[in-house]
Amino acid sequence: MSLVAPSQEWWTADEIAASGLPDVPATKRGVNQMAERHHWRAQPGLARRRKGRGGGWEYSWRLLPARAQRKLLTGAAVAAQPERQGRDDAWRWFEAQPEHRQKKARDRLQILQEVEALEPAIGRDRAVSDIARHRKIGARTIWTWFALIEGVRPDDRLAYLAPRQGGGDGPVRDCSPEFFDFVKSDFLRTAQPSFSSCYRRAERVAAREGWDTVPERTLRRWFDAQVSKPTQVLCRKGVDALKTMFPPQVRDKTCLVAMEAVTGDFHKFDVWVNWPKINHPVRPQMVAFQDIYSGRILAWRIDLSANSTAVQLAAGDMIETWGIPEHVLLDNGREFAAKAITGKASTRYRFKPKEDDIPGLFTALGCEIHWSTPYSGQSKPIERAFRDMCDTISRDPRFDGAWTGNRPDAKPEDYGSRAIDLDEFIKVVAEGIDEHNTRQGRRSEVAFGRSFADVFDESYATAPIRKATEAQRRLWLLGAKGVRADRNTGEIRFAENRFWADWMHEISGQRVVIRFDLADFWAGLHVYSADNAYLGHAPCIHKVGFFDADEARNFARVRNEYQASVKKAAAAHRRLTAAELGGALDGASLGNPVTPEAKVIKPTFGKKASRDGQAPREAQAATVADLGSRRPQPVEAEETARARFGRALELERQTERGEGITPDQQRWLNAYQTTPEYRAERMLWEDMGDGIFG
Repeated sequence: MSLVAPSQEWWTADEIAASGLPDVPATKRGVNQMAERHHWRAQPGLARRRKGRGGGWEYSWRLLPARAQRKLLTGAAVAAQPERQGRDDAWRWFEAQPEHRQKKARDRLQILQEVEALEPAIGRDRAVSDIARHRKIGARTIWTWFALIEGVRPDDRLAYLAPRQGGGDGPVRDCSPEFFDFVKSDFLRTAQPSFSSCYRRAERVAAREGWDTVPERTLRRWFDAQVSKPTQVLCRKGVDALKTMFPPQVRDKTCLVAMEAVTGDFHKFDVWVNWPKINHPVRPQMVAFQDIYSGRILAWRIDLSANSTAVQLAAGDMIETWGIPEHVLLDNGREFAAKAITGKASTRYRFKPKEDDIPGLFTALGCEIHWSTPYSGQSKPIERAFRDMCDTISRDPRFDGAWTGNRPDAKPEDYGSRAIDLDEFIKVVAEGIDEHNTRQGRRSEVAFGRSFADVFDESYATAPIRKATEAQRRLWLLGAKGVRADRNTGEIRFAENRFWADWMHEISGQRVVIRFDLADFWAGLHVYSADNAYLGHAPCIHKVGFFDADEARNFARVRNEYQASVKKAAAAHRRLTAAELGGALDGASLGNPVTPEAKVIKPTFGKKASRDGQAPREAQAATVADLGSRRPQPVEAEETARARFGRALELERQTERGEGITPDQQRWLNAYQTTPEYRAERMLWEDMGDGIFG
């Protein structure tokens, strides 16, 4: 707080006597005697003749005794300062200040304590003067500090002595509120504009509206003081970015044991792989189950896409090898929420539940199912293992040229130069996962420098493990579906195949559950009652075609790709909507309608015909000739697939040579390049060249 002069500069003898200031007489006569004794009227600029009626002398407050001056100064300082903060607010503000400001407060407090230590011996006035001379500061400054702590408890003085200038926490006073609101609203957008561009736009508006402005750096400092960083992140980057600013929940794994809780998820590798029966390289996916306590990868399967079949097979591998877990933490995707995996679970929130739904794999085994938070990698411990595999497996030197990069904007120089055969890929993945499990030096709260496998083996040896029975193995080795048996014979028709055994008369007309081998469909069905009781085995008595879950899924994928390409081609041609077509027709004029000429003459009965009959024969001949002219003419033969590809290839070459093509040709080429026909012809042409055209 700076020193503030009293509001009243000049005082008469009557006013001085009535002021009640210390060391000042209480009567007018006594004041005049003091003025004569100290020669006040001889001080230039400090005494003057009083103007107006009555005359007399006026004296400056600077002629008063020191204690009286200090009283006036203290009262002016207290009147000028804002309302004092409470203890809690003062200490909260003090703790938020930087170190250099807190040090100034400690230095001020030490000086005041030195004054108070000398005060009993020589008085406060003399003590202030001596300490000010020794410290080389003004005496009025020390008196100002005493005013700051007047009425404050000794243990709270430090919080009130810190300098308050430049705190950055006051209101914006030097610019129009509308100007500041415009900048804030513009800056706090998901487009994430720079603060400078927002400030320049606000300046243009302020010039038109007459708003008061401040420099950009000052406004940015005020903005950061008033708008917290989490608020800025939320408004500019969204909720997902805000979540990263909140510390993740740390779960204690020391209370678990091996196989008490497992987690599963899919991971898509950044490697091009040659997949059987697929005519282009793909990025395969892996489903893996991990023991949460130790971090060991328990089981995994490689597949073309994320699907419930791979989940079921990987879960079967885990259960048959290690046992049945008590808790299962699953991703919220459809492949894990499928009825074959978690059917009859209380909280799945996917797929419409039905009364005749059969229990899923984990539900039937009595596992408690937990779902991870969608779009939250922190909720799934296995994501840390996948990140490790992105470095140790995907970037294996045996995959050079096939690695795709981990981001669309981080493709390697040799991107797409080769693809890995599936057998070799699976071999490298198996080696990588084994190395991941057995690597020493792990630093988790249960590893203490050991490997995941060592931690798992130690706990697994003493943990209570539930093993699966032969009946339970059918739950993961076989698919499942609810069907109805024939009313008369009890046979089951499924996928155009017939299954029957002599005991099936007992289930005639009943709804049952069948389980079948996903890879060996003709081995027969295992039949269960609606309440999941095992009834018996039904062999296949009539085979129709080959049935395999993977083949069916691949066929559905190819069919969907074909349908998508046809839809894109249709959209390229159908550029106008029905509403646009109707609007164009509303203003179109039909002109003068032309009355059509009758070409067929209705015969008239009851009248005498021409004697020679020549006129009717001529009319009939004219009618036949006219009908023949309107008969559809033969159309040219439909363009073959090879010819269409040749046309597309020529358009591509024209584009590469810099020769322009028409917009219609470009639209047709873009649509045709997305079709399976183009991809097949393209691969054949890459192998044989232009010789495919004959």
